[in-house]
Amino acid sequence: MPAGTALVIGYGNPGRKDDGLGPALAEAVVARGFAGVSVEQSYQLMVEDAARVAEHDLVVFADAHHTCEPPFLLTEVEPDPAPGFSTHSASPGAVLSLAREHFGATARAYVLGIRGYDLESFEEGLTDQARANLDQAIDFIGPFLEARGEHD
Repeated sequence: MPAGTALVIGYGNPGRKDDGLGPALAEAVVARGFAGVSVEQSYQLMVEDAARVAEHDLVVFADAHHTCEPPFLLTEVEPDPAPGFSTHSASPGAVLSLAREHFGATARAYVLGIRGYDLESFEEGLTDQARANLDQAIDFIGPFLEARGEHD
C-alpha cells in the first residue's frame, strides 16, 4: 500500500433527493483531484468494499444523515465486533471489520454524515439546504484528507 493513501466512498441513491449526498461528495472530491486520494461511489456499502479499504490508510465513508446537526457529522468508525450484513448491504463498521480480519487492514476510518432533509422523494437533485451542507462538507474534506485524518 502506498504511504499516505486515502479512499473516499460516497454512497446513497441520487434518485432519492438528498440520499444522493454521499455520491455528490465523491464527485466533488474527484473534480478537485486530490493527490493520493481514490474515490468510489455506490448505492450502498458491500462486503466487497473491504478489499478496497485494505489498500488505504485513511477511509472516509460519506453518506446522507437525516438527524445530525447541520452541516455534517464526522465520527471515527471502529470495527464492528460482530459485523452484520445482508446480501445487499453492510455498515461502515462491518466493512472495516472485514477489511481488518481478512485483509490485514490498518486504516483509520470515518463516517462523514452530511445532513439531508428529503431522503424519500423519487427524484434527482438535492434540496437547497442539503446543497448548502454539502458545500461545507466539501470545504472540510480537502484539508481533512490532506492531513490524513489527523483532526483531533
